[in-house]
Amino acid sequence: MADRTPPLAVEELRRLVEAGDIDTVVLAFPDMQGRLQGKRFAARFFLDEVLEHGTEGCNYLLAVDTDMNTVDGYAMSSWDRGYGDFAMHPDLATLRRVPWNEGTALLIADLAWNDGSPVVAAPRQILRRQLERLARLGYTAQVGTELEFIVFKDTYEQAWDTGYRGLTPANQYNIDYSVLGTGRIEPLLRRIRNEMQTAGLTVESAKGECNPGQHEIAFKYDEALVTCDQHAVYKTGAKEIASQEGVSLTFMAKYNEREGNSCHIHLSLADADGTNVMAGSATDPGGMSEVMRHFLAGQLAALREFSLLYAPNINSYKRFQPGSFAPTAVAWGYDNRTCSLRVVGHGRSMRFENRLPGGDVNPHLAVAGLVAAGLHGIEQKLELPEACAGNAYTAEYAHVPTTLREAAELWENSAVARAAFGDEVVEHYRNMARVELEAFDAAVTDWELRRSFERM
Repeated sequence: MADRTPPLAVEELRRLVEAGDIDTVVLAFPDMQGRLQGKRFAARFFLDEVLEHGTEGCNYLLAVDTDMNTVDGYAMSSWDRGYGDFAMHPDLATLRRVPWNEGTALLIADLAWNDGSPVVAAPRQILRRQLERLARLGYTAQVGTELEFIVFKDTYEQAWDTGYRGLTPANQYNIDYSVLGTGRIEPLLRRIRNEMQTAGLTVESAKGECNPGQHEIAFKYDEALVTCDQHAVYKTGAKEIASQEGVSLTFMAKYNEREGNSCHIHLSLADADGTNVMAGSATDPGGMSEVMRHFLAGQLAALREFSLLYAPNINSYKRFQPGSFAPTAVAWGYDNRTCSLRVVGHGRSMRFENRLPGGDVNPHLAVAGLVAAGLHGIEQKLELPEACAGNAYTAEYAHVPTTLREAAELWENSAVARAAFGDEVVEHYRNMARVELEAFDAAVTDWELRRSFERM
């Protein structure tokens, strides 16, 4: 990755600490679910001790379920292995202020074992490895994520106490592109936009979406690792800001039977000069270079097998409904929102969009999947099939997986995944899916109670 100026330099952090403007430093890393996990340090202690040497965290943080329960099946961490530590090393390029928490700065950490070797199943390290493979071809990945959420007038505590039932959305009807609709909660949206800007993210826009209370805030694309780190910071920060404002918001992929929360991911490739290598000449089919055609063909070839990276939860697969703007077909098309892969832009803006991920996606894992799939296409010189020019929902294409169980089996048996990520990573995330499936299979749902309590 190219050298870049961090949102906050260490020298400036020292000055702010001396002046009393910063008193707390958060060091955190994205876990399997994409959540930031870590510690809050007294700022002076961080500068004196942690900045140079790092800190430790229990390695069970990459071997628990969503509820933070210890579960079996992970090679890296277990009761038999004693639940030891891994090292958390600050990445100084990620240092930034956290304006929604007074007097606070934050850094993202890379994880390593005590011998200095990387924790290969950590999401950030998985992405780094794929970007290193890409760099050997002379390319960098430029990425943008478009993350939707639904806002409720209830606090998180109220939502918990009511079992997440009967919540009041911030808007009562479809407000897609409605300026009036976004104006209804502009104080919240404005605060999120402005404070993310202060945290070093470049805000593009905010717009309403289809589900009542649903909104999207978009940020400018950047290098892949930067975008994924910023995505994690934004997701955490938006929830914290909402809580401070006495409301709640959710990024879950499918909150109800209406439109789900998507997270469309845009990707292009640049060479050492920053030129978009996906753009072809005037004579190239569709304005796409040969590199892009191979890269996009790789996306199609690996899409089903990599769906676990794009849709990591049981709830993720409930988005994939015909006519919902969430994809069901393994197909690509020019500016065609019925396809899983949508090609947009031209010239320097030429790129593709993967429409599978929902708001629950772990961006580091998803982008690692996009890069690995594209490299597979380049290395195998895969040919791109014809574009879908019509309605992909009703056309004869392979179907994206419809359940987490199907996706996990495809992932586990994927030779492409094992070649790209290695057996350790494949087995680690196969186990994550197994844990979720076993928990869900053992649960008694509201749907079952409503249908069976009296009438069965």
